[in-house]
Parts: sequence; structure tokens; C-alpha cells
Amino acid sequence: PALFMENARKGSIVSRANSIGSTSASSVPNTDDEDSDYHQESYKESYKDKRRRAHTQAEQKRRDAIKKGYNDLQAIVPTCEQQDFSISSQKLSKAIVLQKTIDYIQFLHKEKKKQEEEVSTLRKDVMALKIMKVNYEQIVKAHQDNPNEGKNQISDEVKFNVFQGIMDSLFQSFNASISVTSFQELSACVFSWIEEHCKPQTLRDVVIGVLHKVKSQLY
Repeated sequence: PALFMENARKGSIVSRANSIGSTSASSVPNTDDEDSDYHQESYKESYKDKRRRAHTQAEQKRRDAIKKGYNDLQAIVPTCEQQDFSISSQKLSKAIVLQKTIDYIQFLHKEKKKQEEEVSTLRKDVMALKIMKVNYEQIVKAHQDNPNEGKNQISDEVKFNVFQGIMDSLFQSFNASISVTSFQELSACVFSWIEEHCKPQTLRDVVIGVLHKVKSQLY
């Protein structure tokens, strides 16, 4: 009986010790798990903050770029500076800036086209002058090579008389055929006169008649 009582007392002590140990162990916090959760949550919040900050910075850069673009347009486009006195103190809206920019670009396109046409005309004039220059150089060279050739030529006065006779004949027929009551009637008469009095055979007869007249005056 004494041995039985001793074993029972030791079993009770061990049971209470296990109970106390388990209770103590359950009451101690699991610091490793909680630290892991805390660091993970902190990392998540930091990543969100970084993304939010990056998005905010990108949006601010975009807005700054747009603002700078509109400011540059207002500085470049002359019509954006020529404001009325009634709205001079007000800031131009983006829509007005864009519309004025479009108008200015269209104006520049028209000016460019006009300048291109002028350049094309000038190039044609230059080409014609070059051709005339070449022809005159050939004439001068021919006179230099044959200095006595011009002695037997007729005078400039005779040339003028021939030209005057031809023009007088044409003007007489022109004056008799043309009516200037209206522009429509003038146009119709001019075309009719050209078809009737400017035919090769008619002009040939006029020139021959004038030459005979001038020849009779000279000889």
C-alpha cells in the first residue's frame, strides 16, 4: 500500500506539471509567426505606396508636359498673343489655343503654296532669260565674225514702218469688228475677230501689202 500511494502521488505531480507546462506554453505568444506576418504586411503596404507614388509622379509629368506644350504653342503662334482688350486679362482656354494653332498652320500652308507658285514662275522667267541671253550671244558673235554683213541691211526706221503698217491694218479690222458694250460681248467679238482676221493666209496678205507699200516709198 505504501508503494502504491507513492506512485500515485508521483503520477499526480507529473500530470500537474504537464498541465502547467502545456498551459504556460499555450500562453506564450508565437513571436516567429507574428514577426513574419508583420514584415509581410509592411512589405505589401510599402509596395502599394511605391506604385501609388510612381503613378502620381507619372501623371504629374504628363500634365506638366501638356501644360508646357500649350505654353509653347501660345509663344509660337502669333494670333495667340493678339488678344482683345476685353479678354487680355483672361487666360486662353486650350480649345482656343488649338483652334488658333490650326488656323495658323492652314495660313502657313497657303503661304507656302503661294511661294512655291512664285518660285516656279521665277524659274520659268530665269529659263526664258537664259534662252534670250544665248540667242543674243549668238547674234553678237555672228556680227563679230562678219562685221560687214550689217552694212546692206535696212534701217530701224524701215523696220518700224513695216511693223506700223501691219499693226495699223490689224487695228482697223479689230476696231471695226469689236464691241465693248459688255465683257461677254467683248470676249465673243475678240474670238470672232481672231478666227476671221488672224488666219495665216490673211496675215500673209496683210504683210505682203505693207511690204509693197514700204518698197514703193523707198524706191
